[in-house]
Amino acid sequence: MILNKKIILLGHFGVGKTSLIKRFIHQIFDEKYQTTIGVKVDKKVVDIHGVELTMLIWDIAGEVKNERVYKSYMLGAHGILYVFDVTRPSTYENLSSEIDQIRKTLPVAPIRLVGNKIDLLTENSLDSLKGELSSFNILYSSAKTGISVENAFYDLGKAMLQ
Repeated sequence: MILNKKIILLGHFGVGKTSLIKRFIHQIFDEKYQTTIGVKVDKKVVDIHGVELTMLIWDIAGEVKNERVYKSYMLGAHGILYVFDVTRPSTYENLSSEIDQIRKTLPVAPIRLVGNKIDLLTENSLDSLKGELSSFNILYSSAKTGISVENAFYDLGKAMLQ
């Protein structure tokens, strides 16, 4: 069986959405910061439990001034990776309200939270953050090293197939 599913990556600017996609699709990491303007779409075919899943991955700009345009990018999404930067509290201190906002547009699409850039934290700092955000189910990743990048996309893929 072959299925196509639209996945969107959401989160503040500079949290590593584009880097996660590059790591997942091309197994590369680029140190240069590149701002996404509007949306960029990539695709990758993966096998999940015998299902050939074509992931159409939409990388949506972190700051979108026109809310109607932003919502139009979200429409039709089957799954969401909400990415935040573990080194910048401003990108995760309002997680609940930001997820609630997404739920208004996409009430049934599975959402996976991804705390990115763990390579920049000490083990103690990461443990402290995990304690602080323990009420959320978060996958911690590093686009730079590749830690848990595949897991994030595959976990979302499995959730979309249920």
